[in-house]
Amino acid sequence: MNTSRFILAVVLVAAVTACREDSDDPIAAVDTASGTEGTEVVQEPASEQPDESPPAEAPPPPVEGGGDETPPPPPPLEAKLDIDGLPLPDLSSSHDYEAYLAAQPKYYTRISSPFGNVDSQNNTPFDNRVTNAGANLGRVIFYDVRLSANNSVACASCHIQKHGFTDPKTFSDGFDGGKTGRHSMSLSNAAYYRNGKFFWDERADTLEDQVLMPIQDEVEMGMNLFDLEVKMGETSYYAELFNEAFGDEAITSERISRALAQFIRTMVTYESKYDQAFTAGEWDDPNFEAVFSEQEMLGLKLFSGFPGTERDSLGCIACHQTSAHTMDQAHVNGLDADTSSDQGAGNGFFKSPSLRNIAVGAPYMHDGRFATLMEVVEFYNSGIERHRNLSPDLTSNGQTGGTPIRMSLSQEEKEALVAFMEALTDENFLANPIYSDPFFPNTVEGQLQAQQAEEQASEDTPEGGK
Repeated sequence: MNTSRFILAVVLVAAVTACREDSDDPIAAVDTASGTEGTEVVQEPASEQPDESPPAEAPPPPVEGGGDETPPPPPPLEAKLDIDGLPLPDLSSSHDYEAYLAAQPKYYTRISSPFGNVDSQNNTPFDNRVTNAGANLGRVIFYDVRLSANNSVACASCHIQKHGFTDPKTFSDGFDGGKTGRHSMSLSNAAYYRNGKFFWDERADTLEDQVLMPIQDEVEMGMNLFDLEVKMGETSYYAELFNEAFGDEAITSERISRALAQFIRTMVTYESKYDQAFTAGEWDDPNFEAVFSEQEMLGLKLFSGFPGTERDSLGCIACHQTSAHTMDQAHVNGLDADTSSDQGAGNGFFKSPSLRNIAVGAPYMHDGRFATLMEVVEFYNSGIERHRNLSPDLTSNGQTGGTPIRMSLSQEEKEALVAFMEALTDENFLANPIYSDPFFPNTVEGQLQAQQAEEQASEDTPEGGK
């Protein structure tokens, strides 16, 4: 062997041996024990050291029915506003007011009705008959706070559906915190008041006149009619509603009054327990009396004068006429002997609303002095004051200004009269959606109610049901 090659082989063996001794891994190098001449030494890469860090925590389990992250909370509910920044009505549905009026029962409208024909007292003018488009427009206006100077109150603020379109407060709140001078009159059966005058003091000759007066009143709404026309014209929806009702988009105070009057004249109530009895049969029909309790039947006979009581009729029907139980004209009912502080329509005469839904319309009288129906009955029983214009129906001799009657009712009879008046409550009318607030579904409260109702319906539906 060549000397130089021998020396090179020795050096290579020594180097490999040194590398194996320095290596942490005994298999880091190829075995060279054979020392074969010319063999290439190949070093493999060192294996990875084990990870000494603690293991990572397991990811949270996925949310049931979805991804592996908790869904974000729903956005907060917000009121739906129109382009003027005020409430937007829900116009997704309209109502058939014409059909509702046409469905009045026969005992309401027939000439031979036991208490008189309501048509004889209907104050609807020929040039403003109720139409669906007109009444639907009137409903929106009735509930719109734009009618007040500061957008705080609407007609419905003082005439509330569940209270028979009157106010449970003795005096209603005006737009700027003031109080009305009299109690808000019920609008039930407003169409059936023969002389057509409105307000307790009959200062409005027609319903069309009446509806514009609170808008302009300095306490109630404080609004200028011209400004109201401009305000309504700045909405996205009134132009189309006026077009549907009147044939073009012109918004005028005269059309506002006509639409409001149409809507109010649809507020006819005819689905109370009293109405169910007349639907079941006539007075001498056993089905008729079967609807009423014995107490309610006694009250009806006392009120209306039909046979079956130990005393004559109290004559209530003389003033509260027809099945709509509306007044024929203004009367002096003897609330006060001296009416100089409030003369009403003059000389102490006051209009009176229909008795329908009276049980939910407290307080009573033009000044709200009576809190309960029993107080009202007791007043007519024993508290009528002598007045020079006292209605002859409330005097002992049937003469105007005569001695006030004293009915001397027993407690049983007084309770029977109250029970009869409670039977005039029409629950369907008080909740009928044709009279509901069109703005409410677009308010936060309205959306929340709808959401809660949907959740409740879902909970009530059996698993797998529809």
